[in-house]
Amino acid sequence: MTTAAAPTAPAPTARRNGLLLVTLSAVMWSTGGLIVRILGSLDSWTVVFWRSVFAAAFLIVFMLARDGRRTGDLFRRMGRPGLIVAGCFATASVALIVALNLTSVADALIIMSSAPLVAALLAWAVLGERPSMHAFLAIFACMTGVAIMVSGAWGHGTITGDLVALLIALGYGIAIVTMRRHPDIRMTPAVFAGTGIAALAVLPLAAPLSPTLPQLALLVVFGAFQLGLGLAIFVTGARLAPAADVALISTLEPILGPLWVWLVIGETPGLAALAGGAIVIAALIGYTIVTRRRQPCTTT
Repeated sequence: MTTAAAPTAPAPTARRNGLLLVTLSAVMWSTGGLIVRILGSLDSWTVVFWRSVFAAAFLIVFMLARDGRRTGDLFRRMGRPGLIVAGCFATASVALIVALNLTSVADALIIMSSAPLVAALLAWAVLGERPSMHAFLAIFACMTGVAIMVSGAWGHGTITGDLVALLIALGYGIAIVTMRRHPDIRMTPAVFAGTGIAALAVLPLAAPLSPTLPQLALLVVFGAFQLGLGLAIFVTGARLAPAADVALISTLEPILGPLWVWLVIGETPGLAALAGGAIVIAALIGYTIVTRRRQPCTTT
């Protein structure tokens, strides 16, 4: 089997389009906390099961509508890179629930916020994509912002839960770098496989018949559109931009989450959450401005 060559530096237009798609997926995923709150007392394993099932159903319909008879070829062509991405997304999806059961939400968020740093270092080592100093500064600013957001509860988790949360950051970073290394392979079949694996993994712990009809309807939205469509958009954009930038923009997901809960339910975030979120948003805006100014000097 031949090894894929490291990707060339993306053209400014491709990079911009890729990051716009990643931004859209992050905004979509950020509504997850709000949907979970609306679902109320439904247990986490059942939520993960149905969310994964409906996401898988959406993705297979999406591929059949887009690619028709070529859908089977996409699965055959994804090869080992697709299996790696599938395993990473399945691991991250299940690890999130396990981590939240074993450690504090604050600890989990802090460790998950290291995903951009993990992706940047892996991309540097594997792809030769050396992040700029501006990227590293933005990554550490985002991690600082998240730390401030959850400062009141940081450090109250368990070492086991914290290690499981680290799997999320590792899985996310490996998936992004794999997609970037193989931009010619469509990864929609891979994320479909990942959602299927996640559903099977949590099935023994779930109670599939417990949701009410209104809850099941909301789970359709949660799985098919919030996760399934979000994944389809994400894997399209992630192969067009540097891995560090993709992971950095994805930091918007945990930052915007409390905003939707505030606007819809009226749960007011604390001063630390507002201050930390402002730091992350400022870091992302600043990084975007700096990189746009540098683009004219970039050769393609």
